[in-house]
Amino acid sequence: MEKPDAPSTAKNREPILEVLRDHFHDRRQVLEIGSGTGQHAIYFAERLPHLIWQTSDRADNLPGISAWLNEAAQPNTPAPLAFNILDSWPEGRFDAIFSANTLHIMPWLAVEQLFARLPEILTEQAKIVIYGPFNYGGQFTSESNAGFDRWLKEKATHQGIRDFEKVNALAEKAGLSLIEDRAMPSNNRCVVWQRGGR
Repeated sequence: MEKPDAPSTAKNREPILEVLRDHFHDRRQVLEIGSGTGQHAIYFAERLPHLIWQTSDRADNLPGISAWLNEAAQPNTPAPLAFNILDSWPEGRFDAIFSANTLHIMPWLAVEQLFARLPEILTEQAKIVIYGPFNYGGQFTSESNAGFDRWLKEKATHQGIRDFEKVNALAEKAGLSLIEDRAMPSNNRCVVWQRGGR
């Protein structure tokens, strides 16, 4: 099959990699939630070979992810998992979670479920890295983010840029402590939480 292509991955992968090198240097098992095309996975797995990088997404995205993984043929990228946040969750425990550009796509109910159920699959001291746009104090951080939010809502009413404070409250309720909120290019953020704090 023709591999799916998400051009934005080439633009953001280097800044994200810097965050992952800082926070995942002592990790072993990463679950990527919402792997999309799989392009992030093969890029990060090659440069962080100490990690087992487990991709996951809705079933309809798995063939595209598999196409990228199979071509790269990296030893630390097992076959992708079918994962619907509102349905069945993967088995096993992970000491790292990564997700990019997902919270503003999924319904708010799914965001709530994501954080509520994360402890089921986390080891002690596990770290969670979420990449994407956030609002702060109920305000957009840029005109481009405001326009992006309008575009998202035109596509589907359940989509939209999330308020950082509301997401962080979900994380805290799940026993996660904020350890970094790093500014990224194009008005995005990489937010890092850890189970049990530092």
